Formats: sequence, C-alpha cells, structure tokens
Amino acid sequence: MAFSRKKIDAAVNEFNQSVKPISLYKDAWKRLRKNKMALVGMGIVLFYFAISILAPLIPFYPYSRQEIKPINLPPSFKDAGTIMIRTREAYVNRVMISEGRSEYNEREKAELKAMHDEIDTHPEHKRIYILGTDILGRDMLSRIIYGGQISMGVGVLGMITALLIGVSYGATAGYAGGRMDNLMMRFVDVMYGLPYMLVVIILMSLVGGRSIFILFIAIALVSWLTIARVVRGQIISLKNSEFVEAARSVGAGTPRIIGKHLLPNTLGIIIVWSTLSLPQFIMQESFLSFLGLGVSAPMASWGSLIAEGVRVMELYPWLLLAPAITMTVFLFAMNFFGDGLRDAFDPQGKNRT
Repeated sequence: MAFSRKKIDAAVNEFNQSVKPISLYKDAWKRLRKNKMALVGMGIVLFYFAISILAPLIPFYPYSRQEIKPINLPPSFKDAGTIMIRTREAYVNRVMISEGRSEYNEREKAELKAMHDEIDTHPEHKRIYILGTDILGRDMLSRIIYGGQISMGVGVLGMITALLIGVSYGATAGYAGGRMDNLMMRFVDVMYGLPYMLVVIILMSLVGGRSIFILFIAIALVSWLTIARVVRGQIISLKNSEFVEAARSVGAGTPRIIGKHLLPNTLGIIIVWSTLSLPQFIMQESFLSFLGLGVSAPMASWGSLIAEGVRVMELYPWLLLAPAITMTVFLFAMNFFGDGLRDAFDPQGKNRT
C-alpha cells in the first residue's frame, strides 16, 4: 500500500488528530520571536558585525590618518573647517570678555582671516567628523568602527578556540567516565583555582609584544573550563540513552557516537554559552587594552580607545563617551540576545509560552 508523504510525516496525538512535528531549532526560533528584547538585541548585534565586516568597502576616513589642524574637534555634522572657525571664535570671544573688549583687535582679525583663507584652500578641512577627532586629528568614527573589528574579532576567535578545546575536552571526559573522567576534571579544578585574569596578564607579559594573535590565544587558553564542565555534564546524562545504545548495537565507534549523536543534542546549550560568553571575551580584551597589554598603535580596540579617552575626559569628553557608549550598547544587545536564546532553548520554557 502506498502512503502519501504527508501522512508519513504526520504524527497523531491521543485524540487521533494529525500533528505536524516541529524540530528543536524551529521550536526555539518560534519562542525567540516572542521575545522582543532578544530580537532587538539580535538586530543590533548583526548590525555591528555587518558594519565591521563591510568597513573596508564603506568610504570611511582612514583610521590611522593624522591631520595637523583638525585636532580634538567635537562631534558635529558640519565640516571640520566650520567647527575650527567656531571653536577659535568662541575662544577669542572669551578672551574679549575677560579683557572687557567688544571688538577683535588687529591680531585676532588677521588670525581669523588667515584661518578662513586656509580652510577655503585645503580640501581636507571640508571633511565631516560625525564623532569628532582625537588629539592627533584622527577620525573617531573610523577608529571606533575599526576598533570594533579588533574587539569583536578577538571575542569571536577566542570564543571559537574555547569551544573547540572545551567541547572536545568535556565530551571526551564525560563519555569516557571512570578514572579518565576523574583525572581530566581534576585538571580542570586546578585550572579553576588559578586567578583567570592574572594568568592572561602573565602570559601576555611573558610572550612580549602586543599582537592580536597572542591576545586572543591568551584569552582563549584559560577560558574553556566552563564549557568543558557544561558539556561533560550533558554527555554524562545522555550517554546511556536509548539512541546511544542503538548506535553502539550497530557497531558505531566512540568518535561517531560523540560527534553524530551526543554533541548535536548539546548544541542548544553550546549556542547559548557562546552568545553569553562573547561579551565576557570582549570585556576581557578591553580590560587588557586598557592596561596597555592590548593591540599596539596605530591599531585600536574599544578598550584602548576608552583608555585614551580617560586621560583627557575633562577637556574632551567625547573621546571617552563615544567608544564607551558604542561598546556598552553592543554588550547590552549581546546579553539580551543571549538571554533570549537561553529561554528559547530551555525545555521547560515550552510550558510557559
């Protein structure tokens, strides 16, 4: 007897009603869409990543280009020349008021006229710096975007490295069990006892030099411990399940059972951990850059930009506020997205929505 595909794929409940099966990921996406804050966070995160990836194709000013005249300009949608004139006129006006004068003297008139003439003849003064410039005349918008490349890149690469080490280590320990599991997890306990950030700082100091590669290796080297424990626990709870016994009965080897049967059933937890750990990696990179152990000039990250802004925040607060707000928005968005994924993949959440 031939059956239609629709009847084969359909399931029947206790009331003999046809029920269409829904996969774990479709069900998680359905619940995630109901979380508005998670969707907003996901949109912001995707926007950040899109801007960082497409930055070389977008006509931003070079992040390392220095200009002599337009230095420490405040954020504005007007061209640099206009802002320079207004800034100088405001300073001269304050001098006039302090001296009790109502008109410019000859020197001030000559200085302002020379500035007007120079601005009219130099095309670089026609540029618009939306987020202002720093002490070397570099565009802050460009430096924040390219700094985001460094911060998010270190976070993503560190997260991937931690996943590769932690998932492999935890899955092996959980499936092996016995003495092997005990020995492997005691090593994790010893690593947990070490001060995490101090270990990273020592590694960065011992290696010497400030490169992106060394930075993310130092962060990822001791950041896989949590995911290793989580994956180990999941593997232990699943390794005696019926589908694993069925795989063993047909002769499947240990690598195939772990890779094809056990790890796919822990993928939801791995995804949630990844989204929640990425902000931590970015914060750690920013902290190291703030201490001077991050990337070296002319490259910058959000942490190094904040460190530079702190030094001059009383005179030029936008040099601190612009990168700090940019990083804060991303971290909040990533946390909202991670919390939404955690609720979406939570099996108990099906009964709450």
